[in-house]
Amino acid sequence: MAKKTTETEDSPRKKKGIGNYIVWVLLVLVMLGLGGFGVTNFGGGVSTLARVGDREIEVNDYARALQQELNALSAQVGQPIPFSQAQAFGLDTQVLQTVITRAALDNEAARIGISVGDATVAGEITQMNAFQGNAGSFDREVYRFTLERNNLTEAQFERGIREDVARSILQGAVVGGFAAPAPLTDTLTAYAGERRSFSLLTLTEADLSAPLAAPTDADLQTFYDANIDRFTRPEAKRITYVALLPEALAPTMEVDETALRALYDERIGEFMIPEKRLVERLVYPTEAEAQAAKSRLDAGEVTFDQLVSERGLTLDIIDLGDVSKADLGAAGEAVFALTEPGVAGPAMSDLGPALFRMNAILSAQETTFDEARESLSAEMRVAAARRAIGARIEEIDDLLASGADLEEVAQDAGMELATLDYIPGQTAEGIAAYPDFRTAAEAIGEGDFPEVIQLDDGALAALRLDAIVPPTPIPLDEVREDVTAAWRADALAKALAARAEAVQAEVAAGASLGAYGIVTVTRAVTRDAFIEGVPQTLLPTLFGMQQGDLQLVQGDGFTGLLRLDAILPAETEGEDAIALREAISIRAQQTLAQDAFQLFTNALSNEAGIQIDQTAINAVHAQFN
Repeated sequence: MAKKTTETEDSPRKKKGIGNYIVWVLLVLVMLGLGGFGVTNFGGGVSTLARVGDREIEVNDYARALQQELNALSAQVGQPIPFSQAQAFGLDTQVLQTVITRAALDNEAARIGISVGDATVAGEITQMNAFQGNAGSFDREVYRFTLERNNLTEAQFERGIREDVARSILQGAVVGGFAAPAPLTDTLTAYAGERRSFSLLTLTEADLSAPLAAPTDADLQTFYDANIDRFTRPEAKRITYVALLPEALAPTMEVDETALRALYDERIGEFMIPEKRLVERLVYPTEAEAQAAKSRLDAGEVTFDQLVSERGLTLDIIDLGDVSKADLGAAGEAVFALTEPGVAGPAMSDLGPALFRMNAILSAQETTFDEARESLSAEMRVAAARRAIGARIEEIDDLLASGADLEEVAQDAGMELATLDYIPGQTAEGIAAYPDFRTAAEAIGEGDFPEVIQLDDGALAALRLDAIVPPTPIPLDEVREDVTAAWRADALAKALAARAEAVQAEVAAGASLGAYGIVTVTRAVTRDAFIEGVPQTLLPTLFGMQQGDLQLVQGDGFTGLLRLDAILPAETEGEDAIALREAISIRAQQTLAQDAFQLFTNALSNEAGIQIDQTAINAVHAQFN
């Protein structure tokens, strides 16, 4: 039948109490989502994948950790990631190192006797949301069922929690107590907070002594040859396809007049839109207060906006939008009696007596049946075409299954036959505008059997890969306009650079920079500042200059002369300066702690000894492929 295409290592950080048990919560949730994934033997009869000292790493523990990271990576990119691609990213190596690090910590915690009591374990488990019942508190049955569903005994799970807490204590002892050295913090803060003041002269074609000359054919040919990569079509897939599209079949569909009239009557609200008004409603507790407000308004003592403020409201709160007379109920008559913007009332509303400000009149819109006939007929024909196409899926499937090629299918089924050069990520015109077609085109490989795919508006298509078209230069005549524009941009950049060098020499000889155009002055910018309208290279260039230097800066469509006016040290007082120093200090502290933890776990692993069963690892990987 037709198918529908569809689109670490543990980071050390100081713990706030004993809290690393969240890893177990995540594992529970992952197992629930997998519906028991990983509960069978991944390694056949092998249950142990590796050993660090006396601590074993079970096959299923590695598989679950691997699945969890693969799910996280897929969620991050917004689409499923094949395991082969994740391996190319090094995900399996990262997960293996993570479980080895965890085992090394467990082994060391057991060796030196770090553990916690039953009360601590019970406290951690009863706080986990995964085990809460309908009352929002720990439910013994939910706990038992969740573990049973994932082939975990209570003893196994509670041992894991106990080990995790012990590991947290050991990890906290390693990473805790680090402080960033003051000289390091001072140096980094001075660097990050250092500022520059500069002047910038921007040069344009108007600054040239003469406008650029038009390029000759020889100029264009030379530029085209020198930049042929810019004018070369990327590798493409030459695809032949057959398609049955609703808009192509729709003109042949008949429309029943009675059904057309019934559709018009069913959607009469779209064609007979009553007159409406843009209205704001200001409600008062009593009619007397509403009348008093209206009197003050009529006397010119206050404006309507001031009345709104007096009520402690804002205009967006009282705005009713566009409403019909019926929408306003009892107040409709008074509001619709206004022939121009103004205030009506007091009148009763569903919230009490109110003043109504009418801001605009929206005229009634009436579309007769005859006026709507053409658009409704088109809709009905397209809908009928979709139904007709859907009824032919099996017929076209059978043709393909019988061995008919696309040319025969097109002839026998009356389908459109065409060929296109599809460039993944670029081609999005014609039938390639369908996301489902693009998905199929990107997935198709040499020798793949054509299959019917349903597109998102009811269309059908089947495609065949004919060839891979290598990158091909586009003939100059086809891209002459683009080549001309690129040549001109290149020539202008060179001419402006030459002009900038001449100005630079004259300024160095004593001329004023401002004599050559408008100079913008920017004061006290930091390295991470954003300056609109300049190349990204400007700030790095600026911070590499000496005071008084004048330097050319160029980017896409930009040429300027940059002068460093002043070098200013980092600020040492004020909230921003304090926040910067604290952020740098914390980052340095975390980096030192992370490095220490890495060295510590490496030493533990080396001292305890690591044994890895590659066959068991390969067996796990085979289940993911």
